[in-house]
Amino acid sequence: MILSIESSCDDSSIAITDIHTKKLIFHKKISQENEHSVYGGVVPELASRLHAIALPEILAQTQEYFPELKAVAVTNQPGLGVTLMEGIAMAKTLSAVLGIPLIAVNHLKAHIYSLFVEKETIFPILTLLISGGHTMIVRIKSFENMQILATTMDDSIGESFDKCAKMMDLGYPGGPIIEKLAICGDADRFTFPIPLSNSPLVAFSLSGLKNAVRLQVEALGGAAAMSEQDKCDVAACFQKAIISHLLQKSKKIFASEPIRDVAIVGGASANKSIAKAYETLCKSYNKRLHTTPLAYCSDNAAMVGRYALDAYERNIFTNDIQTQPTQKHTSGTLL
Repeated sequence: MILSIESSCDDSSIAITDIHTKKLIFHKKISQENEHSVYGGVVPELASRLHAIALPEILAQTQEYFPELKAVAVTNQPGLGVTLMEGIAMAKTLSAVLGIPLIAVNHLKAHIYSLFVEKETIFPILTLLISGGHTMIVRIKSFENMQILATTMDDSIGESFDKCAKMMDLGYPGGPIIEKLAICGDADRFTFPIPLSNSPLVAFSLSGLKNAVRLQVEALGGAAAMSEQDKCDVAACFQKAIISHLLQKSKKIFASEPIRDVAIVGGASANKSIAKAYETLCKSYNKRLHTTPLAYCSDNAAMVGRYALDAYERNIFTNDIQTQPTQKHTSGTLL
């Protein structure tokens, strides 16, 4: 079995995965959403302290599996440096005490592998990765070959949802709240700009749209003066613009990519309106859409463990793991 640890942001999670069957033997996650909601976003130092409490609490429930562990995997990049360190410290300790090798896991690759928890991989596949920190389309030909075709020039989808929710004093995390309000909103009341709609660039950009929402909230008198319907309408118009932007740029890639399998992964992939829009888009291009089960959309150790299985098969181990919290991702580069 492989024990995997996830602590890249505000979710403490540990999983145990069977190497031969790929079955999850154990999986638990403790979320910090309630603690961070009062601040409208994740506070890194607070997140680190909460990981220091939660991770040992979860680990204590896995001790019966220690004799059967063959490796320990842990997220080491990208993420918050102070929170990554908590998981890495635990992984190094387990490796030393149990005499088993370490597997370093890229958080973005783990999100891609969330599609394959307790399943076989499907390659090649085009994947839209939308999360709190990233927005990109990746062409995946194999475990070793993952190429970024488009990425965000500024903000991510998840961060934009959170910030827009904060502008209207809606709470954190913003994604589920915006999605819920949008159901009751008029998506045609306000006209928000579709980012890069007149640009040939195959890239994403959310900063301008986010600013347009801020100006509209101010025009309505600010969050305190807005009615419930105002907030629903802003949410609906914002979400509509987000989806239009994603589809416009995705169409450019779909038109030239022969790969038939398409997937959506990451925390924001839980948005049903985005998934529905991509289901329609895929049908028009004769492609098959794959989605991650809701339980594995947000950060979790099960996806870390699933990636680790393929790394283990290839004997990809490391003698030491260092945090790499910040990364600049550009189109054309390999993950």
